[in-house]
Amino acid sequence: MPSDLNQALTWGLDHPVPEDASALAGFLARSMGPTTVAVLHYGSRAQGRQPRADSAYDYFIVVDDYRAAYNSLATTVGTATALAHILPPNVISVTDRAGDGRRAKCCVISLAHFKRACSPRRRDHFVQGRLFQFIAIAWKRDAAAHREITDAIAEARAATFIWGRPSLPERFTVDQYVHAVLSRSLSGEVRPEVGDHAKTLADAQRDTLRAIYSPLLEHLAQRGDLVKEAGSQADPATAVYRQRVLPSWLDRWRVRWYFQWSKARTTTRLLKHVVLYEGWLDYIVRKIERSGDAKIELTPREQRWPLIFLWPRFFKYLRNRPQRQRTRGHD
Repeated sequence: MPSDLNQALTWGLDHPVPEDASALAGFLARSMGPTTVAVLHYGSRAQGRQPRADSAYDYFIVVDDYRAAYNSLATTVGTATALAHILPPNVISVTDRAGDGRRAKCCVISLAHFKRACSPRRRDHFVQGRLFQFIAIAWKRDAAAHREITDAIAEARAATFIWGRPSLPERFTVDQYVHAVLSRSLSGEVRPEVGDHAKTLADAQRDTLRAIYSPLLEHLAQRGDLVKEAGSQADPATAVYRQRVLPSWLDRWRVRWYFQWSKARTTTRLLKHVVLYEGWLDYIVRKIERSGDAKIELTPREQRWPLIFLWPRFFKYLRNRPQRQRTRGHD
């Protein structure tokens, strides 16, 4: 990858992190011990989307060794280590009880699994679906760790064109490219949001995503994958591109299968929350309420034995969730 493109694709990673998020990242790095490679801040707080006060801070924690990390954290070491190798990453909740009580939702992943998830050898879209948006390195162990993390993220962001091609309109600007890949990425997970959540994310990150993906589209045009048809040299956001060769039916089938498989894996990964995520039931209920603007009242029986009595409500939600209704509307 050309050095100037690599630099563009890593834009934003070294941006200053707000003091509260930086302090929590430092606490997480210390809690995981010397095996911690880096702590990456992402999600609504990182993007400046003004989440509710009770929303958790979102992080990836990249480590060398799962067992050493969970042992340092003093959690259920054996269970967490075993599950770390099944549909990584593990998602856990960590609260800074010695500090100001901030709560972090942490995707704990080994460096080896992180690099694989950013590469063409990825097994699903979970990691790439978060890394191609704005994310900042809130803590790093050393320069070598910084280099490995940034190179992996650059590779993940460059791959947006590969899995995003079938979703692109005939002609598109960088903003339309970003909206198309965000929409496609979100379709690979069970999401609770109402409305056009891809547009919400694109609007919140517009300057960042333009800075990352305008150089990528320019590189693809120079390489011959795209044709640049119009646009001002002074404003890359006005450039209009089209694909030189449209995706074949096989290309479309491969991408569709990739996202169907990824959705199955990502949905299955939620089952690990029951074992690993403190307050998992309240977390899921509150997330659906915040995103769907609907109050959920669980019965005493559902609260006491959720793994037995919550399934009918879960399957009803899968059938009627806003994301599914929007998909039907576009068919």
